[in-house]
Amino acid sequence: MAAQNNAPLPDGLEIAGYRIVKKIASGGFSIVYLAYDPEGVAVAIKEYLPSSLALRQPGELVPVVSRANLPIFRIGLKCFFEEGRALARIAHPNVVSVLNFFRAHETVYMVMAYESGHSLQEHIQGQRAKGSKVGEAFIRTIFTQVVKGLREVHANKLLHLDLKPANIYLRTDGTPMLLDFGAARQTINSDMPTLTPMYTPGFAPPELYAKSGLGPWTDIYSIGASMFACMVGSPPQPADQRKTEDKMAGHFDKLQGQYSPELVQLVRWCLAVEPLDRPQSLFAVQKVLQANAVATTAAAAVQHPAKPPSMLDKLRGLAGRLGGARPKANAGPDTLI
Repeated sequence: MAAQNNAPLPDGLEIAGYRIVKKIASGGFSIVYLAYDPEGVAVAIKEYLPSSLALRQPGELVPVVSRANLPIFRIGLKCFFEEGRALARIAHPNVVSVLNFFRAHETVYMVMAYESGHSLQEHIQGQRAKGSKVGEAFIRTIFTQVVKGLREVHANKLLHLDLKPANIYLRTDGTPMLLDFGAARQTINSDMPTLTPMYTPGFAPPELYAKSGLGPWTDIYSIGASMFACMVGSPPQPADQRKTEDKMAGHFDKLQGQYSPELVQLVRWCLAVEPLDRPQSLFAVQKVLQANAVATTAAAAVQHPAKPPSMLDKLRGLAGRLGGARPKANAGPDTLI
């Protein structure tokens, strides 16, 4: 069945105590609304409504699902519900907060905290419009936090499977938050039938095309692709093309000199075509990102050394040593003897 455009719920509709304000996003899997809870607090509500399986006409509330599509629609419904339940258990500053989920109109709704900000994709586009690139310090800071949030997701036996700059949300204070788990499935330690994961070319690894061999390394490829997009301004070569003719080496060569060799090597490592050639855990990625931070700080200290002590500073130090010297046994770890 071909995908179709589904009509959103009407503005002003009351549903399970929430009042719909307007549609704010839609995709092939769901529609997202801005709404207010009973206390008047703004929330985002995601409605399970796969456009390839269900059709809702303007003025209707309940989608129409054909008899042929009903089994797979129900499997997806169960996945979406289980995903909401799993995400509701996660309380991490870098993962979207799921506050509630409920059934209505013969489908399922997920209620999430609504926060103002913009996506990492919008940030990249803004930098390109100004003729500048995303800096290394920004990349390291953002993705260290993204990785921490994703580690918590993986610890709860979820994979994201559609990680990209458009799904990394930057709050107004600059902290990142993982969004849109519409492609996430209970794929770890689960024998439950799953829907075919949706993916975005350039950000999806080869195993996502093959629909097999998924694991933490799958999201790690997408982390590398997202960092690459920050550096270059566009996604990497799609993985299915890389299988036949890999053109990524030239891109990595161009990045040398623009970013530290360690960061470029980390992105290259994450974007390995073979899953076993990538980092096998997010902790390994986090370690490199944080080591880069230490190395960059040290390099900055070399480039901008501390101001030499003045004669007055030297005299003060001498007076302190002569007048306030203590026995060596009492010296603390930061005391100069």
